[in-house]
Amino acid sequence: MTDMTASPAEAPRRNGSLLTADDRTRRRNAAERRFRVYGMIAVGLAVLALVFLLTSIIRNGAGAFMQTYITLEVALPEDKLDKSGTRDIEELKKATTFTYSPLIKDALEAKIAEEGIEIEGLSKEGDLISKEAAAQLRNFVLANPEVIGTTREFEFLASGRIDGYYKGRVTMATAELDGNISPEQLMLADALKEAGALETRFNWAFITAPDASENRPEASGLGVAILGSFYMMLIVLVLALPIGVAASIYLEEFAPKNRFTDLIEVNISNLAAVPSIVFGILGLAIFINFAGLPQSAPIVGGLVLTLMTLPTIIIATRASLKAVPPSIREAALGVGASKMQTVFHHVLPLAAPGILTGTIIGLAQALGETAPLLLIGMVAFVREYPAAPPEGFFDPASALPVQVYNWTTRSDPAFVERASGAIIVLLVFLLIMNTLAIILRRRFERRW
Repeated sequence: MTDMTASPAEAPRRNGSLLTADDRTRRRNAAERRFRVYGMIAVGLAVLALVFLLTSIIRNGAGAFMQTYITLEVALPEDKLDKSGTRDIEELKKATTFTYSPLIKDALEAKIAEEGIEIEGLSKEGDLISKEAAAQLRNFVLANPEVIGTTREFEFLASGRIDGYYKGRVTMATAELDGNISPEQLMLADALKEAGALETRFNWAFITAPDASENRPEASGLGVAILGSFYMMLIVLVLALPIGVAASIYLEEFAPKNRFTDLIEVNISNLAAVPSIVFGILGLAIFINFAGLPQSAPIVGGLVLTLMTLPTIIIATRASLKAVPPSIREAALGVGASKMQTVFHHVLPLAAPGILTGTIIGLAQALGETAPLLLIGMVAFVREYPAAPPEGFFDPASALPVQVYNWTTRSDPAFVERASGAIIVLLVFLLIMNTLAIILRRRFERRW
């Protein structure tokens, strides 16, 4: 017997050392480095675009959170405000803002004389004060009729041009070409500021006050819009969350897999891609024209945004349910749990972080929608605050994105500043909601 040694097939020899990269390896490494550079460039461009956008918004809108005020001692003579002397509210209401405007003008002239201010060529000193001042004074007197016959100190809004002067929006050069303000009035404002009668500080009224007319940009605020958006988000949360989660659980865990359920899934995906203005047309046809609900009411806006948010919540919830490992279901069924116990006691708690995240993201998307709300009339000018729920759901209201759109359509430059300030408020709300989504996800996240 002859021993034979089988020699294995010789492996192809590699030219050079393993520690030395050949041409193919160098090309592959170069391609990888290029891909990393492309990725870094893409991320850098995205960050630069975001920084540019935020910088532009903050630069244009930061002034909306500051406001210029004028402090005056106003005399409230009885012979002009309450000739009968009875302090009867119905009699006091007969004195209109035209009665109060001369009182404010006299107070301003008295302040100028007291401080010894003399401006050559000055005319129409009253234009320094907002037209809202007369209504403010009248409302105070009606709420406190006992002040009639006394002299009280009041703090009035400066006019939009004076306020813009201290924010850099108005200059002496532009005042010469502006029919609403003059350089002499700006010099008078500087003199009053030196005397301590005029100051610029944080403007809480921008967040709490209602909207104002086109002639009073300095008095406009977001109070009604914030309240309207809050009411709509309540309606969306109460309706969209339970309906969306229930539909997702049925489709993912209980529904049979057939053509009918496949058709439903396809339609849900299609609805998520439908333009939001289509939902506005649907809401106008069903909720307003057919159901007879009032226009510009949070109930209609909430129902329309619920329809728009449902596909997003359903898709996110189904993805969260699919992410739960099948072993969790098999283990629960193996120890005798029913299908419903398996879903609600084991699968749903594990999918809760994804469900909450999807819900909050859906609400954040609904909060920023404008087109469907325009179609249902929420662009209307609303001065009165809606009542407390549930009556307030049917009262006229506005919304933050609609208020931004409304202000950008007005001619006064001060409204552009107001619109940018409203965008800042809207972005803060969106940031809070997304931060809450991250916190809830980490809080309820479980490991398996």
